[in-house]
Amino acid sequence: MTAALRPSACPACAAAPAAEAVAESPSESAAQILISLPTIHCAACIAKIEQGLEAEPGVRGARVNLTRKRASITADPEITPAHLVRVVEALGYEAHELDTASLRATETDRAGRDLLMRMAVAGFASMNVMLLSISVWSGAEDATRDLFHWISAAITLPTIAFAGQPFFRNAWTALRAGRLNMDVPISLAILLAVATSLWETVLSGEHAYFDAAVALTFFLLAGRYLDHRTRAVARSAAEELTALEVPRACRIGADGQEEEVDVTALAPGDLIRVRPGSRLPVDGEVTDGTSELDRSFLTGETIPVFAGPGHAVSAGEVNLSGPMTVRATAVGADTSLHRMADLVAVAEAGRARYTSLADRAAKLYAPGVHILSALAFLGWFIATWDMRTALNIAAAVLIITCPCALGLAVPAVTTAASGKLFRRGMLIKHETALERLAEVDVVVFDKTGTLTEGDPKLIATAAITSQNLSLARALAEGTSHPLARAIVRLAEERGVTAVTLEDVREVPGYGVLGQSPEGEVRLGRADWVGVAPGAGTETCLRVGADAPVHFAFEDALREGAAETVSELIKDGKRVILVSGDTQSAVAGLATRVGIAEWVAAARPEDKVQRIEALARDGAHVLMVGDGLNDTAALAAAHVSISPASALDAARAASDIVLLGRSLAPVAGALGLARQARSRITENFRIATIYNIIAVPLAVAGLATPLIAALAMSTSSITVSLNALRLR
Repeated sequence: MTAALRPSACPACAAAPAAEAVAESPSESAAQILISLPTIHCAACIAKIEQGLEAEPGVRGARVNLTRKRASITADPEITPAHLVRVVEALGYEAHELDTASLRATETDRAGRDLLMRMAVAGFASMNVMLLSISVWSGAEDATRDLFHWISAAITLPTIAFAGQPFFRNAWTALRAGRLNMDVPISLAILLAVATSLWETVLSGEHAYFDAAVALTFFLLAGRYLDHRTRAVARSAAEELTALEVPRACRIGADGQEEEVDVTALAPGDLIRVRPGSRLPVDGEVTDGTSELDRSFLTGETIPVFAGPGHAVSAGEVNLSGPMTVRATAVGADTSLHRMADLVAVAEAGRARYTSLADRAAKLYAPGVHILSALAFLGWFIATWDMRTALNIAAAVLIITCPCALGLAVPAVTTAASGKLFRRGMLIKHETALERLAEVDVVVFDKTGTLTEGDPKLIATAAITSQNLSLARALAEGTSHPLARAIVRLAEERGVTAVTLEDVREVPGYGVLGQSPEGEVRLGRADWVGVAPGAGTETCLRVGADAPVHFAFEDALREGAAETVSELIKDGKRVILVSGDTQSAVAGLATRVGIAEWVAAARPEDKVQRIEALARDGAHVLMVGDGLNDTAALAAAHVSISPASALDAARAASDIVLLGRSLAPVAGALGLARQARSRITENFRIATIYNIIAVPLAVAGLATPLIAALAMSTSSITVSLNALRLR
């Protein structure tokens, strides 16, 4: 494939084209505006943008986040995002405005902080009540014992009312819907322990179980918090894709005048003016102008493609170099970008139907606990006609059978395994990812940016002499095009300086030309230079009437790629390479890494169909990809992994994020997932054996509610310690 060169969008540093900008709703006194800055790469960029924005009238403050490549601006309400985008572009940086409503940042983890706060309150109260209980266990009697019981009640009642709300709300919601869940027996156990303790305290009884009630609440909240940590999933990939839809467009009227309109006002047949640096708002056909397009979100390939009159273009693509006029053929929900977002949303919804082992066990567990406790109460009441004894035994049965160990069985293991994987450079995002990863038998890899670095390198050949390289560098130095950067890097490695050329200028969509004493010098597309295109990725140099020089490029393998593929194959996994690149490029890479089965020129829907076909054949597919073109396939796969360098939407659609540059942890993760599955199974066995031993003791009246709480805590600790064996 050939590609031309484009001018740099950033004078301070080179970057890949991609953009997004969102504006948050302004407050009463100021507007908070977020603008994406995809081309910033250094401290100089940050300083220049912040100073430039803060110098703008109406801007109260600006902060640039280099990691997220975004600027956060506080401005007067009348300042618009579009105005600030123009300010940033005037500074020489790339910035774009997108639809505010369609890109929602990840919400603050309020639920996690709420659980942590309630767990802390329960833990603190539990320690205090336990201290008060020591005096009772040591033999305090009569008024002294009653006083300590009432103090314990004063601590326990507000603590339970506050800390137990997550269980009480879920239980009440389930009961209103006419069903049972794990929180129903949990709530009953807590309330029954409190009620029994109050009854004993009012009657000056010897035993109260406030310590059991509050300790039970603490351990249950600990399990719920661990579970919540494993469920911290990033925002929807479908929303990320929808965020690429442009909110406004420049429409050319019948009189030839341009007007800015909302994209909802566009219709097929309208002429749209697309300026350099802007995203296309519609699918259509170019009627005027030439340029290059970044369509990496669609194909996953980083090399820009030429677009001129008669070429089909798609919504979401970025116009890189020259103005174009496009006749709309599909708008709104009919665009390819919107259809891709629909693919992701459908695939995500399908994956959400996966049910964890703990949830399946709870369907049988919850009703069984209620029935057993009720039977114990009735049996002892009929046998003794003593309400206090029957109630204590019923409470002990509920507490001792409380599904705390069952609730910890999965999250304790996934937390331990997630920590180990994190230390290896992998971040688990989905609560059932490890379970599904253990079932994988087919691994599908994307090519560019996944098995390769996504940064093409110039292949040094004998034809590339110092003179040719000097001429090429002179034309390539002023652009951030990936192929141009590779030419400059090779020249620097060889110590070749650029010659002086006159009248250097770019021809949008084709390349760069200049004048030398030997005649015109061109660097760019093969057909523009005057030679037939080659089979691989290349750009060509021609001086006057001399024979053209081909500059061929290859993308370096990602660290650990070949070793990972080899280990997966040795482990009995079927490995497939599916890429949107050309057949020759895909075949060459497959040979380099040892993959026998590969598919080239695959569009996003082709990847999804391939994965769905494998699933219909009974395969459990692991998809590893990095581009927006992979998001639907990542969401459709049984489990998915994306590198940290992947686009936001790809990371959002994946279950696991690879934090480092190497692919080596992928193969090891499959083995660890199988170990985690074994630990989860062992934890269920521990919980089952515990219930087989403890339940008969409670039903026989041999365990008080306090002993039941201690036994329940012991089972929970045992499950947690077994999970820690993974570390």
